[in-house]
Amino acid sequence: MMAVLGRPGARGLRASYVPWLLAIALVASAANAQRRPPIIIENPGARAYRVAIQEFRPSRPGSESAAAAVEQAMERGLAFAALFDEVDRRAFLGPTRTPPLDRGDPVVCPNWSQIGADALIQAEIEEAGEGVRAEFKLTDVSRCVAILHKRYRITKAELNRMGHAMADDVVAAFTGQPGVSDTEVAFISTRTGAKEVHVMNADGSGVRAATKNRSLNLFPGWSPDGDAIVYTSYRYRVRPQLFLLTRGERSPGRILRNLDSSRPLYRGVFSPTGDRLAVVMSVDGAAEIFTVGRQGQALKRLTRSGAIEMSPSWSPDSRRMALVSDRTGSPQVYVMNADGSGLRRLTFNGSYNTNPSWSPDGRWIAYESRVGGQFDIWLIDPEGRTNTPLVTHSRSDEHPSWAPDGRKIAFASTRRGRSDIYVIDINGKNLRRVTNEGENTNPAWGPYRR
Repeated sequence: MMAVLGRPGARGLRASYVPWLLAIALVASAANAQRRPPIIIENPGARAYRVAIQEFRPSRPGSESAAAAVEQAMERGLAFAALFDEVDRRAFLGPTRTPPLDRGDPVVCPNWSQIGADALIQAEIEEAGEGVRAEFKLTDVSRCVAILHKRYRITKAELNRMGHAMADDVVAAFTGQPGVSDTEVAFISTRTGAKEVHVMNADGSGVRAATKNRSLNLFPGWSPDGDAIVYTSYRYRVRPQLFLLTRGERSPGRILRNLDSSRPLYRGVFSPTGDRLAVVMSVDGAAEIFTVGRQGQALKRLTRSGAIEMSPSWSPDSRRMALVSDRTGSPQVYVMNADGSGLRRLTFNGSYNTNPSWSPDGRWIAYESRVGGQFDIWLIDPEGRTNTPLVTHSRSDEHPSWAPDGRKIAFASTRRGRSDIYVIDINGKNLRRVTNEGENTNPAWGPYRR
């Protein structure tokens, strides 16, 4: 497993230690172009930006298949971002294949601006032993300046990741924030016969099972560094407890063992700082919310209503928490301080609102609301001033989870008759189904890779 290497100015990508996530090393070049200001898209989704992509050049014999695989993965990553249109190569006035980048040939920018391109993408790929190296260049043809020039190094097994990393870097150059095609989503799937934790790439590729305990597993949630997944499982005495997936082991086992084992633990959610968890634990037959350190220390009870309190979701600054309570007779979304003080009801429209999910920028809380006989995904600001539907359908849409860039939401839907995971932009566009086998629920979008 390779470590992540980086130089000043490069955006590091996470090298996961979880076995179903493979390693990658990305090395940024020292090009001054990397420090140029990005092309800022003020309203993502308002229009597609057009990019001309030259065929990736294999820089030595035997590198042809790797070059094609990385190019295709990058194109899929750009398509997933839903911000770009690719210019047809038949319209090119310049070369269709990337020239040797070490020659330093200047880009003839009018050849590309005349065909409507906003940017030109070039890359060289070289297989070397068990590794693959790439040099990647993005040129803003309207200003005729290179805004991105990077070098990447990976193993042969990670060609898909290299292409996705390139795509996410292109998104960063245009918007100031990286794309999310190189992130992952954990979810629950029945495709192996039981409800097991699975992990996939954000676009639905690379699905792999993370648990194989043949029990009932629910509610996966990532640690903020992406190195661990906490989940609920009924594998321990047929009583829900919390388990962890991390580093080199498929499952290191049950966590918070020092807590009263007679009390079911229904759910655990890492705080944004990663040092504590919000947990839902049974007290005298009612579900209440606590916080606790990762090693089970400093247990603190936050709710005491005797009602059902569940679905905690931390604010990105760790100061507040959204939750669901039925203390008024039906489940509603509430907000409180992280110490349990200042509880106030947030949702008043609809008789059944649950599963809140706080956006990475803190501006929105996504939640599911029952409308008629089905659930829809809604957005509400933390003060309750704005409340608007995001996804509506005659079948149920449930359990929203934010992408780390805050531009997309994953959710589960039964719109095809069975439950699948979908992804949608927060402007309500670019709906995409990303699972196609078994029943798939409880999506949890992971953080950026380091």
